[in-house]
Amino acid sequence: MPVTIWHNPRCSTSRRVLEMIRNKGIEPHVVEYLKTPPSAAELKAVLAKLGIGARDLLRKKEPDYRKRGLDDDKVTDAAAIRAMTENPVLIERPVVLAGRRAVLARPPERVFEVL
Repeated sequence: MPVTIWHNPRCSTSRRVLEMIRNKGIEPHVVEYLKTPPSAAELKAVLAKLGIGARDLLRKKEPDYRKRGLDDDKVTDAAAIRAMTENPVLIERPVVLAGRRAVLARPPERVFEVL
């Protein structure tokens, strides 16, 4: 089963999850999502696999999160998805996809839920 990781090489958690996948003998397809951001349709598909709302995939520690008002409970999924496509640094990482399943690997050990 092919495995994909939305990866940020500058993030220690993302690097750790990538290493954990490789230690299982799997060479994943690595998508550096800051260089190749997902489309709105891709985000919607991944959110469905994750079983979470768009706001749950937002990186709350990012300064742009508050600047854009994304901390407001009234922000819709459509607005959150638009923000993530316009500024992919707002996407929490790492996301690991395997077949029909996906996981936000925070903490990193969650990656084993899809491997």
